Amino acid sequence: MGEDSSATAAGFGLVWPESLSRIGAIRFARRYHNYEEAVHFYRDLVGLPLLETFNGSYGPNGAIFGLPDSSLTFELVESDQPVAVDPHEQLCLYFPDADAKEAAHRRLGEAGIEPIESDPYWAATGATTYRDPDGRGLVFAPFVYGTNEH
Repeated sequence: MGEDSSATAAGFGLVWPESLSRIGAIRFARRYHNYEEAVHFYRDLVGLPLLETFNGSYGPNGAIFGLPDSSLTFELVESDQPVAVDPHEQLCLYFPDADAKEAAHRRLGEAGIEPIESDPYWAATGATTYRDPDGRGLVFAPFVYGTNEH
């Protein structure tokens, strides 16, 4: 895309260090003050597969989404207080092409969810950005990072 060669330096084409080679799955979690709305947004509007929910299990409630399965999971954890959100805190879903991206975009549009102004990088690549119920960015990109970038 641009002049920055950091992607090459970051290790494209390299394997994980031996000490990490046996990792079986990866999970990342975010706290959500608007928890129920966020579960609805990601499950019913975005269409992420909900693998499991838990209520009061060792603390707060939560929902675990597969991206697309249990090898990479996105966990929403209920917060009783508002959570500060950085404008660069985004979840990007990379679609293989513009048609696939548009199909997902239509689903949100039919639910009345309007896109917001995208970061200049995303705008230049044809991506569409939305805000989830706590104000985090959700980016739909019409390419797969490292595979078929423009």
